[in-house]
Amino acid sequence: MAKRRDGDFPPFIPPAYSSMIPANPSGGNIRHALLPNHSPMATGLIGFIVLVVFYTYYSDAAGKSKIPTTLDGPFAPVTRRFDPSLRRGSDDVPMDDPRLAKKVHSNFPEQIALAASFSPASIWVSWVTGDAQIGKNVRPLDPSSVGSEVWYGEESGKYPFKEKGTAVVYSQLYPFEGLKPGTKYYYKCGDSSLKAMSEEHKFQTLQSPGPDNFPRKIAVIGDLGLTSNSTTTIGHLAKNDPSLILMVGDLSYANQYLTTGGKGAPCYSCAFPDAPIRETYQPRWDAWGRFMEPLTSMIPMMVIEGNHEIEPQVGGMTFRSYLSRFIVPWKESLSNSSFYYSFNAGGVHFIMLGAYVDYNQTSAQYAWLKEDLLNFDRDITPWLVAAWHPPWYNSYSSHYQEFECMRQEIEELLYQYRVDIVFSGHVHAYERMNRVYKYSLDECAPVYITVGDGGNIEQIDIDHADDPGKCPSKNENIPEFGGVCHINFSSGPAKGKFCWEQQPEWSAFRESSFGHGILEVINSTYALWTWHRNQDTYKASSLGDQIYVVRQPELCLPHVKKVSSQNE
Repeated sequence: MAKRRDGDFPPFIPPAYSSMIPANPSGGNIRHALLPNHSPMATGLIGFIVLVVFYTYYSDAAGKSKIPTTLDGPFAPVTRRFDPSLRRGSDDVPMDDPRLAKKVHSNFPEQIALAASFSPASIWVSWVTGDAQIGKNVRPLDPSSVGSEVWYGEESGKYPFKEKGTAVVYSQLYPFEGLKPGTKYYYKCGDSSLKAMSEEHKFQTLQSPGPDNFPRKIAVIGDLGLTSNSTTTIGHLAKNDPSLILMVGDLSYANQYLTTGGKGAPCYSCAFPDAPIRETYQPRWDAWGRFMEPLTSMIPMMVIEGNHEIEPQVGGMTFRSYLSRFIVPWKESLSNSSFYYSFNAGGVHFIMLGAYVDYNQTSAQYAWLKEDLLNFDRDITPWLVAAWHPPWYNSYSSHYQEFECMRQEIEELLYQYRVDIVFSGHVHAYERMNRVYKYSLDECAPVYITVGDGGNIEQIDIDHADDPGKCPSKNENIPEFGGVCHINFSSGPAKGKFCWEQQPEWSAFRESSFGHGILEVINSTYALWTWHRNQDTYKASSLGDQIYVVRQPELCLPHVKKVSSQNE
């Protein structure tokens, strides 16, 4: 029997449930509504039950599976080479694929998506209406022509609560109080006056912040795109049934296409070297939103921008699609920009940072980050997780030391506050680091994990900077933003050199395969990280990588210098 190749797996086919309403218009109305809550809730009993269940699970898993923990590290570096029986990539799903077709009339909602608010007592619901327009004489639609309503309740088919939003982001500086944490809700959205309400969808709110409350499963994915490999990744992820999704940048890859819809080059920088801007094809965004809706209409998805979201336009405009299509709780988290923000999911505090806006120590982002870290409370949210698109620690040739400037500006601050885990994408492969700070092993430093292996059209990265002849020159890997800070190492086996001659000691495990990750926070000190490879979709017992990340709060006390408040 011939070996199955990556990309040959049956593509993810969304389940046939009534909430499948795909579509998004380039030029249509994008709508957001924030759902409030209407009744209080006691959480003591539930928190106790969750703690007991998680503790039992951890004890059983640790006893039987002998999964390693970060306490066993640092680990000797391991490389699992690219499997030549697999393909390095696959083509995008064509626009005429039935899964990408618009299935509703123009007044009906499509591309329905959820996003967590800063508080579990509220949640964002967004959707789009209208038909795509492409051409020289595009006329923006009137946002008031279609209303924005959300009906919801705790029983299927019964919607005692009805809220209204607008075609502009509907946002408060502080979210409304109200939804019951950890509770299932059913909802519809649209415009009842036009008889254009969606079919019923459902979601479950996240738990309240607290040292014993944690999300069931957190899916982490980056550089997804919309290829056959991408559909396999999403199908595999859906089987893992997460309660929250982190998308760490590079979503649709619409900028890989010409404005007319023709195929561009398979890399970002080589298509139009003499053109003032790079073209992009907005219907690919619509297709991506339609394909993702079965997940995003049920599970909150929190995003951060990547380089493929820049999409430069005439007049210096950038990130227009990203800013229009995704809602994040930037105002609720007191940020002054949707490019960086924070939120809580039970006992986990997430910090989402922007790599393509100013991040230096005099920037607004850095000032906000200091304030957010100063105010976050380990007694309430024991876990501190950060995410941004390009990795700081990366042993692949692709994007090697590309964002060294960002590391030099921000790393010390994150180390002082003892960030536990950092997720990034950008490099189209998987890599997990030993705990590392300033390129030295440090038991109190974060665990950095790269998951840029979602399946996009640019193929998997297979070359390592320490492979013979694969060390990039310092003229390569120039970032789209932030300057160049390439360095030679000042100590260790690579002292005086730009690249190591073997896998760096801070790189614990790396593999060139498509996949996604699942983070299961067990309690206030243990979290199980599992990386699932696409080729293991049909092998439940086969995992790409698995480890318990263990916090040591008694050993790793915050080394926090006095920082000034933004309000001082």
